[in-house]
Amino acid sequence: MVRVSRSIRDLAYRALQAKEKLTRESGKEPTIEQIAKEIGVEKEEIVFSFDAIQDPISLQEPVYNDGTENMYVMDQISDKKNTDERWAENLTIAQAMKKLNEREKIIITKRFFDGRTQMEVAEEIGISQAQVSRLEKEAINRIKKIYK
Repeated sequence: MVRVSRSIRDLAYRALQAKEKLTRESGKEPTIEQIAKEIGVEKEEIVFSFDAIQDPISLQEPVYNDGTENMYVMDQISDKKNTDERWAENLTIAQAMKKLNEREKIIITKRFFDGRTQMEVAEEIGISQAQVSRLEKEAINRIKKIYK
């Protein structure tokens, strides 16, 4: 259960009332900007408050049924970051990292997972940039040999 503060709920309800008022006056649904202007707040606050009062739904909630098979909310959600292929790649990388010595692990982690430059890594671990470059290259070549 997620607790939404009273002030956010109150803002959402004021925004809903303003939306109804503007709809009656103009005969069409107002934009978020119009609602925000009507009650004197930023449009981002309106969007945030509307999101906060939405009832949560289960990922197992059926959204379609063709008589033989259900389609669930989870089936409609795409996760590009945690695919089966990505999972396998991460396992492979984790296994490869185990084959490296401590210094190589540190360098590869800082360079490729933390996004550091060779100069930054060199300063952090107290060696020259040329040594970082050489050790990085050796580590990558060792990983390539293991998985060829």
